[in-house]
Amino acid sequence: MNVKTILLITLTTGFSQLSLAQKPITDRSRIADEMEKSVRTEMLNDWYPQAVDKEFGGFLSTFTYDFKPTGPQDKMIVTQARHVWTTAKAAERYPTITYYKSNSRHGFQFLRDVMWDKEFGGFYTLVDRKGTVKGEGNKEAYGNAFGLYALSAYYHMSHDTATLNLAKKSFGWLEQHSHDPVHKGYFQHLRRDGTPIKRDASVSSTSDIGYKDQNSSIHLLEALTELYAVWPDPLVRERLNEMLLLIRDTITTPKGSLVLFFKPDWTPVSFRDSSEAVILKHRNLDHVSFGHDVETAYLMLEASHALGLKNDTKTLAVGKRMVDHALSTGFDKTVGGFYDQGYYFKDKPGMSIIRESKNWWSQAEGLNTLLLMADKFPNDPIRYFDNYKLLWQYCQTYLIDHEHGEWYEEGLDKDPQRKTGLKGHIWKAAYHTYRALTSCIDRSRAKPAGH
Repeated sequence: MNVKTILLITLTTGFSQLSLAQKPITDRSRIADEMEKSVRTEMLNDWYPQAVDKEFGGFLSTFTYDFKPTGPQDKMIVTQARHVWTTAKAAERYPTITYYKSNSRHGFQFLRDVMWDKEFGGFYTLVDRKGTVKGEGNKEAYGNAFGLYALSAYYHMSHDTATLNLAKKSFGWLEQHSHDPVHKGYFQHLRRDGTPIKRDASVSSTSDIGYKDQNSSIHLLEALTELYAVWPDPLVRERLNEMLLLIRDTITTPKGSLVLFFKPDWTPVSFRDSSEAVILKHRNLDHVSFGHDVETAYLMLEASHALGLKNDTKTLAVGKRMVDHALSTGFDKTVGGFYDQGYYFKDKPGMSIIRESKNWWSQAEGLNTLLLMADKFPNDPIRYFDNYKLLWQYCQTYLIDHEHGEWYEEGLDKDPQRKTGLKGHIWKAAYHTYRALTSCIDRSRAKPAGH
């Protein structure tokens, strides 16, 4: 073997090793670029400013598959608040696109002038397009959490003290009416005057009325994290820490999944000892929600960081266990994607997938949390980064509509009929996807841990 051949082999081997070493960085950069393009050209530009309701205020909610407004356009506090939050964040991220700021201000005014109950306080759950309250005006902690979340983000962007004042009123209303001083946490269902609605014999067994729940709890955690960043009040900190511990130590099971519903004293609502027919009848109250599990892992770590809890190894360990459990029991390892629902039946081995659909928000939250875990545990045998790449490829192939924009509600591999389903409605806006993708972009463009 001559010197030239040896040199060529050496150089080739060196370049090969360099390529392998650089591959994670290259993939990170490539995916970040793809996500940035998607955020701007397949998400934000579809919603804004088109969704702005110039006639009656707030935002239009319902759009067809090809993004045309449709239907009566009822307005729910959750959707309206998510639009305010998204436009506030977009205004900070893309300051040269001035309508994000004006759209966010427009949405804030609707929250303040229409969605906020001027007599009893708190945000109404649902109004019609013109702003007339629908139903009895009952309220929910979940919706009010998003109202608080939006106000906090809008204040961070605008520095409008009127917004902070309303955020303080919103927190105070939750503290006075929804917070449980005895068992901690928050009551979800409240009458218009803020009185918690109790469960009695008249309530159907399949209804969640009168229960506390994980979903309102994790989004209260999220809202308090956002509020604490702009108003580091001692009571806000106390409630934020309370919710972090409650979610981590009570709502999350030892296996790593969340219990969905609880009695007011935090006794879990479970149908596991019932027949399979009864379990499936009550599946809305009792199942494993893989999307919520991966989302909560991120929200807990975000809250811990906001609280300044250094070396919070317990929260990190619980978060990792949640993600590992979701990957091992609820992730499609062939084409990617988290399934919607699973269940541990007492007479069947392991996890049973009881709903195979792969909804859009679970995949978005999965991307965010998988990349976070890849940076926290770069050498873990779980190989979070490989799962992250597979999940992004799944989203590109089965969820993002590259022709008409936005994400389908469910992945087309399992639900092909969703191709012509609604792109927006009162439960679907740009919040999950915008937050997840921009978090992934920013984390990818920062120096990754372990590389």
